[in-house]
Amino acid sequence: MDKPTRRDFLKTSASAAAVSALASVALPHVHAQGDNTIKLALVGCGGRGSGAAMNALSTQGGPIKLVAMADVFDARLQKSLESIQKAKPEQVDVPPERRFIGLDAYKKAIDCLGPGDIVALATPPVFRPLHFEYAVQKGVNAFIEKSFGVDGPALRRMFKNAELSEQKNLKVVAGLMCRHCVARQELFERIRRGEIGDVILLRAYRMHGPVGGVGKRPDDVTELLHQIRHWPAFTWTSGSFFVDWLIHNIDECCWMKNAWPASASGMAGCYYRRNPGQVLDHYSVEYTFPDGTKLFAQGRCMSGCQEHFASYAHGAKGSALISTGVHAGRVEIFRGQNMTKEESVWRWEKEKRPPNMYQLEWDTLVASVRENKPHNEARRAAEAGLTAVMGRMAAHSGTLVTREEALNSALDLTPGIDTWTADSPAPIQPGPDGNYPLPQPGVVKEY
Repeated sequence: MDKPTRRDFLKTSASAAAVSALASVALPHVHAQGDNTIKLALVGCGGRGSGAAMNALSTQGGPIKLVAMADVFDARLQKSLESIQKAKPEQVDVPPERRFIGLDAYKKAIDCLGPGDIVALATPPVFRPLHFEYAVQKGVNAFIEKSFGVDGPALRRMFKNAELSEQKNLKVVAGLMCRHCVARQELFERIRRGEIGDVILLRAYRMHGPVGGVGKRPDDVTELLHQIRHWPAFTWTSGSFFVDWLIHNIDECCWMKNAWPASASGMAGCYYRRNPGQVLDHYSVEYTFPDGTKLFAQGRCMSGCQEHFASYAHGAKGSALISTGVHAGRVEIFRGQNMTKEESVWRWEKEKRPPNMYQLEWDTLVASVRENKPHNEARRAAEAGLTAVMGRMAAHSGTLVTREEALNSALDLTPGIDTWTADSPAPIQPGPDGNYPLPQPGVVKEY
């Protein structure tokens, strides 16, 4: 029997909306009869969320409209709404009653949607599994920004809901936009055809200036909201600098290998504590794939040091430049291991830049919704998140960590997250000196 089409959804949407628990706030029907407008809700209105919404509204093939927004902070939502309205005034319909603030705001925004609509989930990574789970429960298609969880329990939740989203034929695109880069897609096919021989080593680097600043907490802001506002500075909110910033490079290397690592070992530290937060300023993690191949991932966020932002694949017959220049730049194959101009044997379209991959991921998602074609990246996103978290756990604990150990870890960085309010205690507290705790490899062996 054929699966329901979007037109089938439209036929039943009016009756579904009639029993909506939110009817009292005069929400529009899921879709008016015969209307093929996709409704979009934005959950997480920071810079990346606002950019995702702009990409969504720039897709072609039919009408799409932003109808609801949610964030923990009102000022952030208002700033995002103003910028999107200015750019896309005809595609924004977010009256005050569909602007939701608070830790439960995501539910209210998703409740404004129905079958055939899309929610963009772009809050700090700690909330991704919780918010994705609610979208899946409601049968709503989703864009899930990286990263995808901060610990084992969160990632188990992601895997569970990835499977449920597949069973419900939901369309899901993950914010690992490099997978949508046409240049890398061709590179992957060339590597699969054996143009560099068997892949025997991969390298990933993200080295640049400091990240994760946090200052003194204002008296009128709770500790929990203070840490959420400065989420890149805390392990429980971001997963760590290693997880949230290197996940793209890690994922694209695993893509080129066409496998996920079985274990990780590594080290990390903090040479310069610039603020009270938990950011470690350097990481070095060695991943091992089931066949013994290694992936070395290195991160550094310090001033005055060599900057290096790239990923590489080395094969038995040659090598490949997977990415440079903030996920863009050249994609190239070399006949040997010296990646010089003289050794180059293929380069994607020479000097031509690939199409915008941030836009392509949204083009893919919206097209799959309109055409009701299967497309779901949630399981792959969970694998990438688990791989990154496994590396963080290894570096913070000073132990070798296997995939199974990371996935099945009982360590919960955010106990009770489902019922948090703004007044809930934060998962960590500053010490007497005002500093938040840092990892203690060899002493505390669970991270």
